[in-house]
Amino acid sequence: MATLPNPLPKLAADPSGSSFGLELPAGRLIDVTAEGPSDEPLLWCADGPARPGDYDALQPARRAAGLLPVLLDVSGPQGGPDEWELSPDEMSYPGDHDADEVLEEFWEAYTEAGNEWPGLAEPLTLVADPDERAAEVADSLAGGRPGFKAPHISLVPARRSADIPAAIGWMGPANHENDTARLCAVLRSWEDRFGVRLVALGFDRLTVSVAAPPADLDEAEEVAAEHFAFCPDDIGDLETYAQKLIDQPTWTFWWD
Repeated sequence: MATLPNPLPKLAADPSGSSFGLELPAGRLIDVTAEGPSDEPLLWCADGPARPGDYDALQPARRAAGLLPVLLDVSGPQGGPDEWELSPDEMSYPGDHDADEVLEEFWEAYTEAGNEWPGLAEPLTLVADPDERAAEVADSLAGGRPGFKAPHISLVPARRSADIPAAIGWMGPANHENDTARLCAVLRSWEDRFGVRLVALGFDRLTVSVAAPPADLDEAEEVAAEHFAFCPDDIGDLETYAQKLIDQPTWTFWWD
């Protein structure tokens, strides 16, 4: 995968992040992959649980160091990201994939023959600033909830939030797609059309904030088709699912 220069090694000598103008809590660099230690750290992860305000406080890291905040869940039998069998060397570059083509391929694989792919939904109207909405959603997850019981604030070197899963080699959707960069291409498209930001990752779960959610059932049904292609494991009846998307500020996906 094509990557930017990695600023994380500087945190080994500057754990507070003061050289970047940051005030980081105690944390550690993680370089553990399924193939052994990586040449450089993949991410920084706080030692303690996330608190409201942590995500927003680290948003300036994007400008100062090219590091993007994300909540990583360290609960459950899989533990934290150093136990997730991350595989960054297996990832391609999200920009090399077309979201429409990726979703159409999945749609055809998981729907009945003759059920034609409806195409990408039209861009929707922003009802909030995407970064402000992301901070609000992160605060709602801080302290834990079902599916994300122990989120810790983390930093990942990536071009945009959609690229974070591929940047760390996240294998959460492995039973659906081994090259997570293909799903990141869809997340990029959602960033552009729906004001999405990737806010949280667990071992096999992903949550995004949504600043331009569907406002009615017609819009929601178009988006629901994309969600089914993206993650068919947890959708069920499309019309029932679509109704739940109206005005929703978050989307969560889980792969079996």
